[in-house]
Amino acid sequence: MASTQVSMSLRSWAVSQYAQPISACHKIWDRQTARFTPCFLPVISTIPAILGALVLLLYSLRLLDAYRPRWTKPFVEETKTSPDELRPISSERPLPATWGLLVVSMVGLTLQIITLFLGPVNTYSIYPSIAWVITIAILVIERPRAASISLLTVYTGLLLERLFALSSHRYIVASNIPSVLAAVAALLGALVIMNTPLRDSALPKDQISPVFTTPTVKLRTPEDSLTPWQYMSVSWLAPLISKGMTRKVEDEDVWDLGWEFKHARLHSAFRSLQGSVTKRLLVANGTDLVRTTALDLIQLIATLSTPVLLQQLLTSMRDPDSTNGATITYASLSLLVRLISAQCGVFVIWYQRRAYERSRGEMITMLYEKTLNRKVMGAKQEPTNEQSNGHSNTETNDDTTGTFEISKSWHGYLQGVLHTLWSRIRPLFAKKPKAAKKKDDPASMGKILNLMRNDVYEVSQRFWEFSDIITKPTGAIFATLLIWKMLGWSCLIGVLALLATQTINVIVARWQVYFEQKRRIATDEKLQRINQFIESIRHLRWYGWQDAWLKGVMESRQKELHLRVIGIIFQTSMTFLLKFGSGLFPAVAFYAFTKITKKPLHVELIFPAIDLFNMLDSYLRALPQLITTYLNAYVAMGRIEAFMKEPDKEQADVVPEHVAELSLHNASFAWPGVENNVLKDITLSFPPGLTVVYGEVASGKTALLQALLGELDKTSGDFILPDEVVGYCSQTPWLQSMSIRDNILFSYPYEEARYKQVLDACALLPDMAAFKHGDLSNIGENGIGLSGGQKARVALARAVYSKAKVLMLDDPLSALDHQTAEFIVHRLLAGPLLKGRTTVLITHRTELCHGLAKQWVELENGRSTIHGPAPEEENVLQRKHTQESMSEEEAKKREGEQAAAIPDKFIEDEHRATGGVKLRVYWRYIKAGTLLWWSIAIVVMSIFRVFDIASGWFIKAWGEGYDYDHPRGSFSFLPPPGQNVVPWLVTFFLFVTGTSILYWWTYLIMFGVGYHAAKTIFKEALDRVAHATFRFYDVTPVGRLMNRLTSDMNTIDGHLSFIFTIVIWQVVGWISAVVIILSAAPSFLAFGVVLSAGFVYYFRMYLPTSQTLRRLEMVSLSPLMSNFGALVEGLTTVRAFSAQPRFQAHVIEVVDNFQKNDHFYWSLQAWLGLRFSMLSASATLVMTLIAIYTGISPGLTAFVLVTANKFVMHTEMLCKIYGQLEMDFTSVERVVELLDLEEEKRGVVDPPAHWPTYCGDIVFEDVTVRYAPNLEPALQNITLRIPAGSHTAVIGRTGSGKSTLALSLLATIVPESGTISIDGVDISTVNKQALRNRVTFLAQEPVLFQGSMRKNLDPLDEYSDAACTSVLSKIAGNHAWSLTTAIEGGGKGLSQGQRQLVGLARAMLRRSPVLIMDEATASIDFETAQRIQEVLRNEMSESTVITVAHRLEAVKSADFCVVLGKGKLVKAGKAADMLREGSELREMLA
Repeated sequence: MASTQVSMSLRSWAVSQYAQPISACHKIWDRQTARFTPCFLPVISTIPAILGALVLLLYSLRLLDAYRPRWTKPFVEETKTSPDELRPISSERPLPATWGLLVVSMVGLTLQIITLFLGPVNTYSIYPSIAWVITIAILVIERPRAASISLLTVYTGLLLERLFALSSHRYIVASNIPSVLAAVAALLGALVIMNTPLRDSALPKDQISPVFTTPTVKLRTPEDSLTPWQYMSVSWLAPLISKGMTRKVEDEDVWDLGWEFKHARLHSAFRSLQGSVTKRLLVANGTDLVRTTALDLIQLIATLSTPVLLQQLLTSMRDPDSTNGATITYASLSLLVRLISAQCGVFVIWYQRRAYERSRGEMITMLYEKTLNRKVMGAKQEPTNEQSNGHSNTETNDDTTGTFEISKSWHGYLQGVLHTLWSRIRPLFAKKPKAAKKKDDPASMGKILNLMRNDVYEVSQRFWEFSDIITKPTGAIFATLLIWKMLGWSCLIGVLALLATQTINVIVARWQVYFEQKRRIATDEKLQRINQFIESIRHLRWYGWQDAWLKGVMESRQKELHLRVIGIIFQTSMTFLLKFGSGLFPAVAFYAFTKITKKPLHVELIFPAIDLFNMLDSYLRALPQLITTYLNAYVAMGRIEAFMKEPDKEQADVVPEHVAELSLHNASFAWPGVENNVLKDITLSFPPGLTVVYGEVASGKTALLQALLGELDKTSGDFILPDEVVGYCSQTPWLQSMSIRDNILFSYPYEEARYKQVLDACALLPDMAAFKHGDLSNIGENGIGLSGGQKARVALARAVYSKAKVLMLDDPLSALDHQTAEFIVHRLLAGPLLKGRTTVLITHRTELCHGLAKQWVELENGRSTIHGPAPEEENVLQRKHTQESMSEEEAKKREGEQAAAIPDKFIEDEHRATGGVKLRVYWRYIKAGTLLWWSIAIVVMSIFRVFDIASGWFIKAWGEGYDYDHPRGSFSFLPPPGQNVVPWLVTFFLFVTGTSILYWWTYLIMFGVGYHAAKTIFKEALDRVAHATFRFYDVTPVGRLMNRLTSDMNTIDGHLSFIFTIVIWQVVGWISAVVIILSAAPSFLAFGVVLSAGFVYYFRMYLPTSQTLRRLEMVSLSPLMSNFGALVEGLTTVRAFSAQPRFQAHVIEVVDNFQKNDHFYWSLQAWLGLRFSMLSASATLVMTLIAIYTGISPGLTAFVLVTANKFVMHTEMLCKIYGQLEMDFTSVERVVELLDLEEEKRGVVDPPAHWPTYCGDIVFEDVTVRYAPNLEPALQNITLRIPAGSHTAVIGRTGSGKSTLALSLLATIVPESGTISIDGVDISTVNKQALRNRVTFLAQEPVLFQGSMRKNLDPLDEYSDAACTSVLSKIAGNHAWSLTTAIEGGGKGLSQGQRQLVGLARAMLRRSPVLIMDEATASIDFETAQRIQEVLRNEMSESTVITVAHRLEAVKSADFCVVLGKGKLVKAGKAADMLREGSELREMLA
């Protein structure tokens, strides 16, 4: 009876409480008890019903899915793709979890109904029951087969509603038990959903890695089938973390990307969108941007609530009527808010990362596809008499836009920068007349790489940070409103000060974007120069020009750094203005609050206000960086948009295959971007059979093939092009870094009989026998492992093996010896492989094709003349059948060897360090930045930290000073603020000014240190590369070097010094926080040790795997850059074979691999961030409990609480930023590896100025040369004397060692044994620079540079204009070239024969005592070659001229002849005697 009375009395109390109408509820929250008021609880009870109604609304809106905008739908979504995956409706039963949820919901509804009868009778109590009914209805109708987030939301609302209702009772009584059980039911429902997979059970899972199993690249990431709990806790990463802690993680140990991250799907969906690139990116990633913004706003609310809760906590501590329970409740609420923020952080990283990765992948694949299809502009440049490249005839590389002499110290350099800065800013204020818009030049290779690596990153990074556009300004606004709530109208005066600084910042930002645009142009120029330097490094070394070119690269680099420093000055100035403005805000606001309104600043007001001011400071400090980055992204997007608007290759009027033959009728063509026609009024048809095209150098032969391939612009006439693949063999062979077999197959199916037939017809079988692993040997980048003749024959075999009915062969015979060329003509051109196919052959060796050609086409000055075959040509070509049978026997003999061959690595795998970044790497970076400036930076930071701590203690003294009427404490020299607040305001302003200036100095000094370090490291690395051994160039792809010198250096140039600055900030801040806590609250230190141990524990788990993933990412970036570089060089070949889809698919595969490592790296960041946030969130609660039970004052509590939070923040940030520093220092590590390259020995003997004399012989004494210890000798036991002043011919079969013999005279390869001497001096001991300056080597493929003709003839400006003009007229007098004729990079504006003419002119200009020519006239017609030989004999009669050649005329005009075979000396002697000896020598020559 008594219990019944108690129950009834409680019920009557509850009824009386609930009986009040909501309109009469004027107080929602009771601050003293830290509880909701009873009259507000009915409102809370409506929340589950509201959530349920929203869920129903969402389900009903699915009916309108067809009308939703495209950007609101998933960009790619996994569906059941095949009929086998579609189960019958009856078999798609709900999951067991669904039945469990139904039971739980029915029990919850029953319990909720029971509470209606046991609790107070009112309409509000029925709302939770409505929510339970909604959940039951959804479960019955929808029968979800995956975790339902909407149901989880309803269950969470029901749980919270019951908990709030129960919190109004001091004790739990019998009538509350149904409410408790209802809460348990809601909790069970939430737990069931939390452990149900998010993936539809009807979708296949065989390609997804099960959670918590060993990771493998063969399976997709477990992310595709996680439960909400695994997703929220990021626990699915445990196997990868465990593997990283136990051993080195390899690429195959990392999961494949998830379904919606695969770039094949993303690229296909992205290219189907319409509009600009910006619009397409927003449509493709719009939902992620909305989600990240919404989640970041939740985090913002949580962050802004922290100072509000701090104010309530301090108020409850000061209020004698408030209980300790209320204080603990506020601390607990602070913990809860921070945990919610931490969980939102996990979701934010997920969606941010997805938007970032997908946008980056979409743009990379888009740029690659554009590169595949765009028109190659500016491929031909007409000779001009005007300046066309921005240089004078003397070709100086001075920067004419205001460079200045670099001071030896950074301080002096800074002065120079400031001077130039003003000279460049001043024009911004002057009105300029509108100039005609300059037409953008087509993108160079350097610009394309820059777009792919830097501009794409700049734009995609903004997708990661997109929510900052909303949250940072919103945070600033709401922080200001909260300050208004605390300080009233006084904060408005502070806002005016803030607006003033922001106005100045807007002006500064305008300047910054101007210089950022100029910096990006300078970066393009630098990348172009680096790319040309790396690609041409062998040729530059052969001529001894590498130092001069290195100087040119460094000038471009200095120009870029100069503009980067200007940007740094602007950026740090904006930071100073913002820091000062945000400090001025509270100073002015406190002045108005205390001086004008005469109100006191107590502890519970000043500390939360300062906290809000600091938040406002952080938001405002982010704004200039935000403005800067988005302006940079705007510039980058403009560059990408401009590239995408470049014209695509024109599609000819194709006709279906077999309908008509390839033909031209009165057609004229021009190179893209050039007005004058290169081919005029051409009328040709190409019937099945062999058509031979011949003519002098630059007569238009290559242009004809390019026109037939659709690479030229048709200006008039008709062009019929059958819609079919063309087998194309370019004049300069383009090969890929793969095996010989893969190069020949070019992705066609392997047909053994046909393949062997092609090898035989292209005379490759003997070469395959010479390779250790036959046709499976890797040939290196662009065939570096092959001789010139071998490369030509592999490219020829690729064209022949294809199924193409039309073959276009651009002079493939020029690089071959006569015996090999004759063999190929007989076995290939006259053989069964070309039967019924249309073959267009360009050649100067027309004598080989008599009797075979159905049509002869002579080109002269771009016009064609057709000649038919003469009757006497029939049956001219006679060959012995024994040779054919020998080849067949040889092929059979090697079948077993080729079948069992294993690929040999010619290119070395890229080195990847293991473990943490070594201390020596840090030390080298620190030394590069100079120790003095590092020391100054640390001192300035320490002073700043002292000011910061003193400022905090000053605020504590100010807040507590109102409680006393006499001076006391550290600031006893100031009067009590209640009596005179002006001295306190002045002191506070001095603190603001001092900290702002120190803050500015710190960043300025650190950016200067970073500038100096980056400048030093880049210079030393490039210098090492420029003087490395030639073997390094053989085994290192260009893409890998470019990756390190561009991508990795960009990291060092960019924010590395900023990251280092933050690390030092955190170290200094952590030490100072420990000192303060030790002196003020030693009891917290024990918990701090435990907390720090937790941070270190998780960080040690995180670091090994994150470092490995970062290194894997950087290594996987090299193939991506190589793909872009290779594509630009071989674009015509790829298009001819219609291989664009295959190359696009390959780059997509490379991007998948690259992005995969980045994907899981950021997943690790989410894993670490969640655990760090949970640890740091506990600090406030523990500190509050310590303060309550140790009885310290509220002022000291606030001060220590702020310091404790800073201690936690510094500890967390140290771990995070150290991880970031380690990741960024992997770039330093990779560049520093270049600093340790083995350098070529420079030589110890400085030869006299007259060496070598014109009368000194060249002597080989038992010389054996091999390129690497694991390779066979290229030359073996060569003993030979080449007479001084002779014209010597070196002949032999392809691959016999001719080029190796020639290069050995430049000492590029040190003999394994024996000696090589020139004029009595062992060249292995001679200063290599002197040797190569005095011995001239002319390669078959001379390298040409972008610029004028004069720059290409005399890059070092050593000769007069008259001398240059003289050699040009003698070598190429009929080409109308002048010294100002513009040359494209790589000689793209010239045919191969024209390039060789420029190379010959360059060699003759030097008039060296020793001239070595390696097939230097192979691509030149016979008559021109004869004339050049005569010129050389006359002009260089005293020099020793060594000619590697295949033509008989080269031997006829020679004095001495050397015959090589398989790396050995066959014979040597006078050429005339050897020609008389017999036919063996004649068979090698044309």
